[in-house]
Amino acid sequence: MARSPRVRRLWRRIPATLAVLLVLALIGGYWYARPLLLTGTGYAAHNACALTFVAERTNPDTDLPPNPLVPYLRTTVDRDTGTAQASLLGLLSKQTAYYTPGYGCTVTDRKPALKTATAVADGVNPFTTAPHPTATKAVEAAVAQAFGDDLAPSAKTALGTRAVIVVQDGHLIAERYADGFTAQTRQLGWSMTKSVGSLLAGRLAAQGKLALTDAALRPEWTDARKDITVDQLLRMTSGLQWDETYDLGTPITRMLFTEPDMAGYAASLPLAHASGTVQQYSSGSTNILCSVLQRKASRDGIPADPDFAERELLAPLGLTSAVLETDATGLPVCSSYLWATPRDWAAIGQFALDNGRWNGAQLLPETWMTETTTVHKVDQTDDPPFAASWRSNTLPDGTLFDPKLPKDAYWAQGHDGQWLVVVPSAKLVVVRMGFSPKAEDLRVNTLVAALAALPQGG
Repeated sequence: MARSPRVRRLWRRIPATLAVLLVLALIGGYWYARPLLLTGTGYAAHNACALTFVAERTNPDTDLPPNPLVPYLRTTVDRDTGTAQASLLGLLSKQTAYYTPGYGCTVTDRKPALKTATAVADGVNPFTTAPHPTATKAVEAAVAQAFGDDLAPSAKTALGTRAVIVVQDGHLIAERYADGFTAQTRQLGWSMTKSVGSLLAGRLAAQGKLALTDAALRPEWTDARKDITVDQLLRMTSGLQWDETYDLGTPITRMLFTEPDMAGYAASLPLAHASGTVQQYSSGSTNILCSVLQRKASRDGIPADPDFAERELLAPLGLTSAVLETDATGLPVCSSYLWATPRDWAAIGQFALDNGRWNGAQLLPETWMTETTTVHKVDQTDDPPFAASWRSNTLPDGTLFDPKLPKDAYWAQGHDGQWLVVVPSAKLVVVRMGFSPKAEDLRVNTLVAALAALPQGG
C-alpha cells in the first residue's frame, strides 16, 4: 500500500531524528561519566609529569596500571613549561599536571604558587654516600629470589621488583636495582608515605605542638566529627565515610586526581561509624591529619606552609632526594606522594628502628615508635595489622599476622608493591620497591624472613 506524502516526510525525518537523539545521548553520557573519566586522565597526567620531572625517567606508560581507559589515553609532556597533559583521544576530559621544583607535580587548573623549598644539606644522611656494598652469598641469594631470578621472564616481569636495599646494624649490606633504575632514581612510595606522616606527627609531638588525644581538629567539624582524635586519624578509626578502592570515580581516586583541596574533600564526608570503633583504611584520613599537622607547624603566620614536612622531618634526616608533592592548596599529600631514592627510604626505616634518634639528636618522643607500631583492638577492621599508620606483625591477641616474619617486625606498605620493613630484633631494615599490579606474591615476607634468620653480618 502506498504511503501518503505526510508519512513519507515523517519517514525521511526518522534517520535524522535518531542521529540527533544518538548525539544527545552520547553528550549526556559523557557528562554523566566525566567525573569518572577525569580520575583516569588525572592519574595519567600526574604519572607522566612526576616520572619525567621528579624521577627523571622517559617511559611513563610503564607505570600505568591495567585499566580499560589506557588504550584511549593521549598524554603529552612539555619540558619547557614543566607540564604534562592527558585526555581521552586527545579531546575529552583533559587534565594538566604542573611541576614545581622541590614540590613535584600537582594536578590543577593553573600552576600553584609555592615558596622555595627548604634546602637539604649533604652529609646528614650517611646512606647517601655509602659505597655500594658487597653482599655475602647468603644475602645475595635472598635478594636474587626477591628479584625473581628463578622465574621465567614473563613471571619475573609480573613480579616487577625494581630495587632492594638491605641495612643491618646501621650499615648498607646489599643493594640491587632493575634495569633502567639506579641508586639516584627517585621512586614513589605511595602509601608508605603514610608512615612518614606518622613520623611527622611525632616530630610535632616532640615539640609539644601535638598530642595523640587532640580533638576538634577541623573548624567545620561542629557535629560528632569534632570528637575525632589525632590517634584515630593515624589508626584509620575516625569513622568517616570512605572507599579506598582504586577505580574510576571512587573517593580515593577522586581525591587524588580531581580535588584541588584533598583534605577539605575528605573532611567533608559524613561519619559512617562511631569514631574509634571501626578501622577502615582511608587515605582521606591521612590527608586530613596532614592538614592538622600543617596548621600546628605554622610559622611566620603562614597557615598553609607547603614546606613544613621538609623543614620538620625530611631536611633534619638529610633526605636530599625526597620530594613530597602537594595538592593545589599547598598541602603535602601525606597519604601517597613521597618520592625518594631507595637509600633515602632506607634512612627513614633506620630512623624508625633507632626510635627517632638521628645523628645524636632525639627527634621523636622516645616512646613514639612503640606506641605507633602497636595494634589496638577494634570492633571491626579491614586491615588487621594496621597500627598508627604502620603495620605490625603482632596482633592485639598476641598472634602473628604473618608467621614467616619475626614477632617484632613492622612495616610501611604502598600501592603496587612498595615495602619498608623494620625488624628491631635483627637490627634490620629492608626496602623493596617495584611496579607489581599483576604479582600475586611479592616475595617480601620470604626475603625478610631469610635475612632475619641469618647471623648478623650475613
